[in-house]
Amino acid sequence: MLRVLGQFWRLLSLCVKGPGGKLGLVFFALVVALNLGGVYATLRIIAWTKDFYSTLEAVDAAAALAQIGVFGMIVGLNTVRALTAQYLNKLLLIRWRRTLTEAVRDRWLSGKAYWHMANGDTATIDNPDQRIADDCRLFISGVLSEAMDLITNVVAIFSYIIVLWNLSTFALSLDLVGLDVEIPRYMLVAAFVYVALSSLLTHVLGAPLKTLYVEQQRREADFRFALARMRSNVDEIALLGGEAAERRTLDQRFGEIMRNWKRLINRELILSCFTFPYNHTVLRIPLFVALPAFLAGSVNFGGLMEISTAFSSVVTTLSWFIFSYRDLADLVAASSRLDTFLTAADRGSAAQVARPAPGPGPLDIRNLALRLPSGRPLLRIDALQVAPGEAVWLSGASGLGKTTLFKAIAGLWSHADGQITAAGGTSMLLPQKPYMPIGTVMDAVAYPSAPEAFPEEARLAALDAVGLRDRLDALLGEAEGSTNGLSGGEMQRLALARLLLHKPDFAFLDEATSALDLDAERQLLGLLRERLPDTAFIVVAHREPTGFGALRKVALGVAAASPTPTLQPALA
Repeated sequence: MLRVLGQFWRLLSLCVKGPGGKLGLVFFALVVALNLGGVYATLRIIAWTKDFYSTLEAVDAAAALAQIGVFGMIVGLNTVRALTAQYLNKLLLIRWRRTLTEAVRDRWLSGKAYWHMANGDTATIDNPDQRIADDCRLFISGVLSEAMDLITNVVAIFSYIIVLWNLSTFALSLDLVGLDVEIPRYMLVAAFVYVALSSLLTHVLGAPLKTLYVEQQRREADFRFALARMRSNVDEIALLGGEAAERRTLDQRFGEIMRNWKRLINRELILSCFTFPYNHTVLRIPLFVALPAFLAGSVNFGGLMEISTAFSSVVTTLSWFIFSYRDLADLVAASSRLDTFLTAADRGSAAQVARPAPGPGPLDIRNLALRLPSGRPLLRIDALQVAPGEAVWLSGASGLGKTTLFKAIAGLWSHADGQITAAGGTSMLLPQKPYMPIGTVMDAVAYPSAPEAFPEEARLAALDAVGLRDRLDALLGEAEGSTNGLSGGEMQRLALARLLLHKPDFAFLDEATSALDLDAERQLLGLLRERLPDTAFIVVAHREPTGFGALRKVALGVAAASPTPTLQPALA
């Protein structure tokens, strides 16, 4: 319980400390105050119940009509209160959801935690998109709903107990069962005993639900991910005729959903075997419990209805745990997933290799030995310097670790020893398959900068320079400029256009022209050399790149095994 409360506190503190957090607290206080107004409305209904049924018992038509009018006023004012509270609660929900989503998103992006979490340098978290999108929503909606109910019920229960205490002045005699015992104010005692036993049984029957809810969310997210992955690779699947293989994958993942779903509904059925009859009898049991007092003449008919209504209010309020058990289990599951995600994100951010402030000078690598996480050696570089404006081709066998070298220079790879002193200025890495963000070609060419960072004319000129202007005109006419229609070669051309816009001091090309023919590669690399004379190009490619003019070739070799993999980098 303390662990769960700690998770709630950590997550809610992110909401309160974020932008607009204090205003959110004001909204929260207003909603609580309005909900407490509902307690007063219930107390008025309890008092009205006695008056109304007493007029019926006295067959006083005029008084009965007056009480109907009073009832209408109570319901009308209570409706205004409830709708206002509901509206403010929804405003608070979207505000705190935005704040929590932004906080979780920022922790995920901070220090490239998202990369470390995906590459095993820290705890593996499945479906981070589901954590950020679904769990933040589930947590905020759940915690607001249950917190409001809990606060309201805590206040309400004292009010209802006072009413029931004042009404249940009579005792229950057990003479009928042969016991010379009287239970004073038995209505109040019966309410607590009844709810306590029912709550205990609810928890025993429903305890496994939290684990099942966590597992169901994970499997649902796995299925959505498989669908999204297929959607983003439609060309490759269609060309390979992979429909049957994709169907097997989707069937397997949906089958996992069904298997856990069956376990979940079986457990919910077991719980419902108790909670369903409980929910449908909780408003009638009070009348049965109060009936002995009515039959003994301790209360009249109006008093019977009043005390049964008060008893029902006490029992219903105390039964919050029973009524909310499924929602609480889902809330605890969501908070557990979010807390685990944030912990993993913090560890991932801490795994980022320290990077001092950049300074002038070349890229300098000395005594660098890279390894896999398992310890298997990759490449070794005893000494390598790359000066501004120079072009260097790094060659070596597949699997040697050339791409890993770029990750180490970027400050991502910690399974190494040696020293990397990064050059000052800006840098940009172009992978073999360029990343295309959501948006248009005009947005993508400016990435990772915002589109408005470059004038539209400059972006069009860069696309035109790499041979994409005609293709852009076709895309703008057919699909509003979406990048979905670009081929592999066109995506690599677009990535080269990014270099023309950003003009980095150091450009790292990892098989960045592999989808282009030799003539196109020669033309485009020559264009880069001409337009970016001060940029240093470090190229990883299986074939010698042409077009740069002067090119230094560096053959990479395998590092020797080391029992103590330590990294002493100086990255910028």
